[in-house]
Amino acid sequence: MKLSPILISMKTASAAIIITFFLGIFAARWVVKIKSEKIKMLLDGILTLPLVLPPTVMGFFVLLIFGVKRPLGKFLLEFFSVKIVFSWTATVIAAVVISFPLMYRSARGAFEQVDQNLIIAGRTLGMSENRIFWKVTMPIALPGVASGGVLAYARGLGEFGATAMIAGNIENVTRTLPLAIYAEVAAGNMDSAMNYVAVVLAISFIVIVLMNYFTFRGRKYLNRDKVK
Repeated sequence: MKLSPILISMKTASAAIIITFFLGIFAARWVVKIKSEKIKMLLDGILTLPLVLPPTVMGFFVLLIFGVKRPLGKFLLEFFSVKIVFSWTATVIAAVVISFPLMYRSARGAFEQVDQNLIIAGRTLGMSENRIFWKVTMPIALPGVASGGVLAYARGLGEFGATAMIAGNIENVTRTLPLAIYAEVAAGNMDSAMNYVAVVLAISFIVIVLMNYFTFRGRKYLNRDKVK
């Protein structure tokens, strides 16, 4: 079993979760603040779309954006000599696109559960909206946000379809764990594929444990708040 797919997957998921974490938080905060329910539903549908579409379809859309013959891809290649498709950067983009909805929906759900009386109290004390968000909303919503981050990390780690579309399956460059499993099975190397599957199972189990932990922390905090 080669270590490069494991390292590439870990590096990709780590880079992707940093981007996804903050994008998801700010997107969730933005949607929650919108007053119009119709606009909120529309934006929520757009932001959640990658969660329900097949990953290969999302990979196709990303390929339309960053393809070397497309405006943005062509611009990056001609002016910055940066080719996105079939590169490690493409694996990160694919992981971000696919894992973003999980982070966004988890963060939005956590923000909507925050007691609005605490936010109103912060405004009464003269706190700015940004200060209220970081000092009041985020600490309360942190267990739910963290749970979403863990889930998004695992989703980015296991991304296959979009990665295959935009990054390909290049050994030591873009071959992540799911792609390595596919390649080994296609080549008839079942023992090697089983080793990669064992790694994925171990990571998935850790993710479930962490999600349960953060969920427990969130419920414990809410119950303590209700008792008070």
